[in-house]
Amino acid sequence: MDDEAAGTPSGIRTPGHGPLRARARAVWSVVLVGGLTLATASPTWVSTTVSTALEPTVDVAVTGTTAAPAVGAAALVVVAGGVALAIAGRVARWVALVVVALAGALASASAAAVLLDPLPAATSGASTTAGVTDLTSPVAVAVWPWLTVALGAVAVLVAALAAAGAPAWGATSGRHERADATGDAADGAGTAAAPAEGAAPDAPGQHDPHDAWDALSRGTDPSADR
Repeated sequence: MDDEAAGTPSGIRTPGHGPLRARARAVWSVVLVGGLTLATASPTWVSTTVSTALEPTVDVAVTGTTAAPAVGAAALVVVAGGVALAIAGRVARWVALVVVALAGALASASAAAVLLDPLPAATSGASTTAGVTDLTSPVAVAVWPWLTVALGAVAVLVAALAAAGAPAWGATSGRHERADATGDAADGAGTAAAPAEGAAPDAPGQHDPHDAWDALSRGTDPSADR
């Protein structure tokens, strides 16, 4: 489709580009990614077993919020950043997008740290669950931290796409404001022109008071020439 068919004059570029040129779409995308990231932090990430004096086998399960507390906080920041985009101005939107990108990177880094070395999380969980730190089985890592790493990267990508499309948010508002201003100016010009058109010659039967007084002073009937 050419520029004229699309309603855009040839040679004029519309500000912003990418799939998130609409503010509402960007807001919902960021909030959705943040919510999904938070959801991946709730299930069990790391599991193992320990032995105590009372029980030979005690299951240990460590959730994502315990294994990587920063993930939950980062996910909430992403959601808050998405909500802020709905009402942010020209400067605040950039601040919100930077915060969303940093929070996404933090979530990915925190989950990746658990994937690279799950033993500290398992040992901490064993101490909390059974009061011992000697593990009796290998540490098993679930799929959830992998999903968190991916969603953190998606949050960074969404923030970048929203930044690319953000100029279109302000441009759209500016076009509407200019259109409204033009309409108001036209209405004002029409209103101002109305008295000028009404200032035409007096309608029949109407007399200027000064002319009537002069005519009476001369002893003539002011309505004789009407």
